[in-house]
Amino acid sequence: MTAAAPLTARPGAAPVPYRVAEREAETPDTATIVLEPVRSALQPFAPGQFAMVYAFGVGDIPLSVSGIDGRRLTHTVRTVGAVSGALNGLRRGDTVGVRGPFGTDWELPAAAGKDLLVVAGGIGLAPLRPLVRDALAAPERYGRLNVLIGARTPHELLYTGDVRGWQSAARILTTVDRADPPWQGEVGVVTTLLDRAAFSPGASAAFICGPEPMIRAAAGELVHRGVDPEQIRVSLERNVHCATGHCGHCQLGPLLLCRDGPVISWTKAQPLLMVREL
Repeated sequence: MTAAAPLTARPGAAPVPYRVAEREAETPDTATIVLEPVRSALQPFAPGQFAMVYAFGVGDIPLSVSGIDGRRLTHTVRTVGAVSGALNGLRRGDTVGVRGPFGTDWELPAAAGKDLLVVAGGIGLAPLRPLVRDALAAPERYGRLNVLIGARTPHELLYTGDVRGWQSAARILTTVDRADPPWQGEVGVVTTLLDRAAFSPGASAAFICGPEPMIRAAAGELVHRGVDPEQIRVSLERNVHCATGHCGHCQLGPLLLCRDGPVISWTKAQPLLMVREL
C-alpha cells in the first residue's frame, strides 16, 4: 500500500493546529519555538513572510518565520503582551493554531550574483535568519555575505550558536548599544559596522529589519554609499490584526502591510517613513 501524501492546508480564517516540538530560551523574555503540524501542514513559507499564531483562549499575533524546515515552522517570540507572553510560555507538546503564509518575502533569488548585506536590529534578526541560512546553503549564487547585528545589550543577542556557525562562511559584525564588563566587542549603532563590511555598493543587495529609526538610518547610509534603493528591501511592522487586508490596522499610507508587505523596497518605504503622521 502506498503511503498517503501529506495534507496541505490553505491559508484562511481557520487556524491549523500545530504542536510545539522544541523550545529554546534565547533571552529572559524571548524564546524560539519549533512547530510541527498535528495533521495538515500550511502551504510552504518563504523567508520574510509571517504567520498568525493563536494561543488558544488568549488570542493571536503575527510572527515572522525565523526558521523553515520542511513541514516545520520556527518562530521567535518576545513577551510584550498577553498573547506573546502565552506563546513564550509554551512547552513541548502544547498546541497552538497557525494561519498563513501571509505577506511578501525577501526575494533573495533576485539578488543572485550580488554581494549581500543583512542588517538586523534586536529581534529583527528573526525574519532574516532563514534568508541567511538560504544564502549560506547556496554560496555559489551570491557574492560576499555580510551580516550586521545590533542589540541593546549583549544579553539580548539572539541565535548566538547560529551566529558562531555563520562566521566560517560570512562576515559577521556585531555591536551593542550598552556594554557590560565582560563584553569585548563593538559598542554603538549598527550603521557604524558598515565601514568594516565587504561589499561593492554598485553590485549589492541589502535586507534590513529592526526598529524603524534603525531601518531609516541603515537604508539611508547604504544609499549614501551608492547602493541602489531598489536593491534595498526592508521589513516593516505595523499593528497587523486580521492579516487579510480588511481591517486597515496595518495601513502605512497606500499600503496594507499584511498584504503589500511586510517586506518592501526602500524605493517604496522611504517616502512613507519620512511622513511623521504615518
